[in-house]
Amino acid sequence: MLIEGKTVELKREYVDDIKKTAAAFANCDGGTVYIGIDDDGSVCGVPDADATLLRVTNALRDAIRPDVMMFVDCRCTDMDGRAVVVVSVQRGTARPYYLRDKGIRPEGVYVRQGSSTVPASDAAILSMIRETSGDSYEAARSINQQLTFEYCSAFFKERGLTLGTQQMQTLHLIGEDGTFTNLAFLLSEQCTHTVKLAVFEGSKKSVFKDRTELSGSLLEQLEAAFIYIDRYNRTRAEFQGLDRLDSRDYPAVAVREALLNAIVHRDYSFSGPTLISIFDDRIEFVSIGGLVKGMSLDDIMLGVSALRNQNLANIFYRLRLIEAYGTGILKINESYSDSAVKPSIEATSNAFKIILPNLNYAKENGNKTEEARRPLTSSAKKEKRVEAVVSLCEKNGFVVRKDIEQTLRISQATAILLLREMVADGLLTKKGAAKNLRYYLTNL
Repeated sequence: MLIEGKTVELKREYVDDIKKTAAAFANCDGGTVYIGIDDDGSVCGVPDADATLLRVTNALRDAIRPDVMMFVDCRCTDMDGRAVVVVSVQRGTARPYYLRDKGIRPEGVYVRQGSSTVPASDAAILSMIRETSGDSYEAARSINQQLTFEYCSAFFKERGLTLGTQQMQTLHLIGEDGTFTNLAFLLSEQCTHTVKLAVFEGSKKSVFKDRTELSGSLLEQLEAAFIYIDRYNRTRAEFQGLDRLDSRDYPAVAVREALLNAIVHRDYSFSGPTLISIFDDRIEFVSIGGLVKGMSLDDIMLGVSALRNQNLANIFYRLRLIEAYGTGILKINESYSDSAVKPSIEATSNAFKIILPNLNYAKENGNKTEEARRPLTSSAKKEKRVEAVVSLCEKNGFVVRKDIEQTLRISQATAILLLREMVADGLLTKKGAAKNLRYYLTNL
């Protein structure tokens, strides 16, 4: 006698919930639905097996997405002299399977728990997407399938491009299963990833002067962010004889490339916003996602490019927003080639920061900020400083920042930068925090 369980479902007659059960089997370990058997296992049969069989196959074909029928076997069989319809479902390879009218969300995605069919949790849905889509966020199916592309379509049209169904498939906005990908989600009005911009008074994050948060299509966020930054990119005038020379705080090329880098190369599998902070002396662009595995900052500075979001970058390339891969950082550096202050880049395992110094601020305030913002310029000078820090550590067992400032006669900012670089290089290890922060030689 059959008993209901994780892979067995008994139905006295056809009911609409069979669609949910079939989707749940495809999302889990497979299973079989028997139509014509009571919950207690007794065979009652179905009056018209062929009609029931046709009804089941049509329902599953029409209601479940992606197409699950290649994993479904429907047949009629005889049990105890009565006709029973048997629907066998294998575990699918394009999970999560969901009800078309509900979408990829808990009310549309079902799984098995014991002998019950229940809605999947958000975490379970994301886990299934990662399992079947590999590591690429942009290629995975979007959980939200109710997407609109008004801004994106208009953006394409302005550049002489069409965004129809065929183009969306070519650009990987629509996957092979006919559903919208996360790439489509990023370009849609429904995109939940945001860019936060803030203007601060002075050079610290103490007093806000203005702030805003941008949402919607990444293309809309890109344009709005550039306009916002441009409002605070002031033009200052100098006179040489009778000639007036205008100069902006930040080279427009540098702002454009830093903004594009923050949007195109960030890791969208995390939900945090992209942060742009405008100070009196600099702009900081911070995006989630460190360097792509196998890359170093030296590689980036040389113009080597390894794309995290290959398809997104390709779209920006087609829209002529990106001229060629790997040139953005080089353009930023070139735009500051005649300046005493230089851009800098910082990277951790989960974040990437580009800092653009304010050219006019640097001119008006001499070199006060130059030392704090510029990497150690001389490798020989850096080597001597590193040797001095190591020697001090060996003598005292550890060092604190003030020891470095006094011994090397350097500023607080330079001492912080030196210690940060030595920690990043694995020479020093930090222990403690705030006033108790100490640095030890890593090999001790």
